[in-house]
Amino acid sequence: MTSLSASLVRGAVTSPFKHPGRPGATLPTDRLTLPAAPAVPGPLAAYRRICGFPAPESGPLPLTYPHVLAFPLAMRLMTGRDFPLPVVGLVHTWIEIRSHRPVQPGEALEPTVYAAELTPHRRGTEVTMVTEARVGGELVWESRSGYLSRHAPKAEAGPKGEAATKGEEAQAPALPAVAEWRLPGDLGRRYGAVSGDRNPIHLHPLTARLFGFPRAIAHGMWTVARCLAEAGGGPDGRGGELRTVRAEFRAPVLLPATVTYAADPAGNAFALRSASGRVHLTGTVTRAL
Repeated sequence: MTSLSASLVRGAVTSPFKHPGRPGATLPTDRLTLPAAPAVPGPLAAYRRICGFPAPESGPLPLTYPHVLAFPLAMRLMTGRDFPLPVVGLVHTWIEIRSHRPVQPGEALEPTVYAAELTPHRRGTEVTMVTEARVGGELVWESRSGYLSRHAPKAEAGPKGEAATKGEEAQAPALPAVAEWRLPGDLGRRYGAVSGDRNPIHLHPLTARLFGFPRAIAHGMWTVARCLAEAGGGPDGRGGELRTVRAEFRAPVLLPATVTYAADPAGNAFALRSASGRVHLTGTVTRAL
């Protein structure tokens, strides 16, 4: 995870020199790839534990795990000099994941990451990052993630303008509560140690306040993974093997916190909300037949 830490430092240094929203901004065309390798048992087991996935001796990788493996590549791209958006303040807004088939921990997984597009957003500019994972040349897993750089947008609405705003701000469906989780104040540090994502906003109240948060916030990818573990996305396949997920990050979870996981009876739609009713995350899944 040393390369990820180095990327965070590089991002802090380069961000002040980048100007989001400047005309004619383009994305780097690089495609970064890690050498094919099986999942390392120790880190995989630690990830399963902190996210709530069952931990059998064998079984497919959790649906979110290839994202964790490839995240250092995404950070390397987003902190590069030719990436047009400052990584400091970049907000993960949504993620889509598709598994083409279950991936076993012993398979040599080769992740590739690239930046796909820049999109005008009512609050700034959004970049879509794509991750693909292959085994022996076969595409077995892929994801698309949206990251928002907030700045004063141009007058025109664009694809993410006022028409889209109504859908984004619509009240999430009132799904029935399924489970309640008490999240400790050190959850960000613990997940950061497992995933390598040691963004200061997740680690301590003091470092989070430097970025405008009153307390440290939970990692968005931890909230997605924890919801999938509850939905039946664990390696035991309970509830049907999960094949796709689409999640929208609506509001940060300030730590410590007590949150409620809610889902429809079929388990195909889910949400994470606070006792006050504030919705932090919404999502949908599909399952293998």
